[in-house]
Amino acid sequence: MTSALSPDATTAVQNTAGPRRLTLDTDVDICVVGAGLAGLTAALELARKGMDVVVLEREHVGWNASGHPLGTVMPGYGLPVGDIMSRVGFDTTRELWALSRRGAAYVRHTAEQLGPDLALSDGALEVSNVDIGDQLIGRLQMLGEDFGTDVEGWQIERVRDVLKTRRYFHAVHYPTAFQIDGSRYLHGLAVLAKAAGVRIFEQTPVVSIDAGGIRKRIVTPAARLRASHIVLAGNVHLGSPSRRLTDTLLPVWRYAAVSEPLGERLAEVIAFQGSVMDTDGIDHFRIVQGDRLMWSSPETTWSGNPQRFRRTIQRRIRTIFPALGRVPLAETWSGVIGQTVHGMPQIGQLRRGLWVASGFGRQGLNTTALAGQLIADGILLRDDRWRLFAPFELVWAGGRVGRVAGQVVVGWTRGRAATAGVLARWRERAAARERAREARLAAANRQVEIR
Repeated sequence: MTSALSPDATTAVQNTAGPRRLTLDTDVDICVVGAGLAGLTAALELARKGMDVVVLEREHVGWNASGHPLGTVMPGYGLPVGDIMSRVGFDTTRELWALSRRGAAYVRHTAEQLGPDLALSDGALEVSNVDIGDQLIGRLQMLGEDFGTDVEGWQIERVRDVLKTRRYFHAVHYPTAFQIDGSRYLHGLAVLAKAAGVRIFEQTPVVSIDAGGIRKRIVTPAARLRASHIVLAGNVHLGSPSRRLTDTLLPVWRYAAVSEPLGERLAEVIAFQGSVMDTDGIDHFRIVQGDRLMWSSPETTWSGNPQRFRRTIQRRIRTIFPALGRVPLAETWSGVIGQTVHGMPQIGQLRRGLWVASGFGRQGLNTTALAGQLIADGILLRDDRWRLFAPFELVWAGGRVGRVAGQVVVGWTRGRAATAGVLARWRERAAARERAREARLAAANRQVEIR
């Protein structure tokens, strides 16, 4: 990977590359648990400000969902803005939205530091599978005027001009949203963190945590560690060391694939170069490497073999874009995310010196960045903006019963979206038939008048 680091920094990183386990007892300022996007961002920002930081990772950097994001970066959260507003009010929602924009700006700046290999492209479309013309103006006004977001409303004709499908109607276009190579971004964060002095120990699971007292204690299989602050950024994989936190997360496995090269036929069907996602959160796709299609769609609340979902993804692509036919897939993969009951990320201080950056399922890269920034600012500057997330407290996810219920909700959401889409398309065809009938009647009346 090409990096914008100086030669000296690059050499330093190369000298520390490769799996490295914690084997000696260590004292540090900060211990970050989890080498994902949020954990590495927090570690990087803390180290840049002079802190001695260690990151503990049970597997290796980029082994799970953080290492395989689709790479779409845009403002906002997994929870619709209207739902956030109904819970915390307009002013707090506006502050939260501003933080999400700050997170997106951080990702763009960091990606630019890492060089051109991250393949930035601009634009994102949030498309609807129903006719939302009446709602579009109000939403655009709120996002644009109230929350300072660069947005455009696309009418049906414009959407279908770039996406050759009758499944989609109106869309909200985010022209300043962008896409990056998510895996390279994550590993780039690790490069920058190591260059800043962060020590990353892989294959080092945390056995137990004692967060009492001024100096916290962390036990690993081969060594003990003491720190003034602990940042829990391990999501659903924290397990017994922080069962209270793990139990608030519903594990969701998201499956994705990238196609074989499709040549010119892909451009004929999909002429939009940015990311596309539907308002129901079912499909998320974009063109990569010029003529390949990357697609994410199925979800389960249990771990499944990604190969079993190849045909599911192929069927979904063919359903949305019949003109593509059966798309050959080059690779499929999955990653488990932690989804909160309330749909917002968990960011802040659980108790003095114990911080959490968690619950990023459906949230996007911008929220992992803002979490790292908020925690670093909270520790070093006593900046308390993390308290904006306090209303979204730790809520038990229901254990195994919650996972079953979660899968039912996934199925219900997809079924409801499918039904709504069928009805919307039926109404559209019915309206077209009515217009054609009226046109025929008008033509007939003109003929009568002429005679």
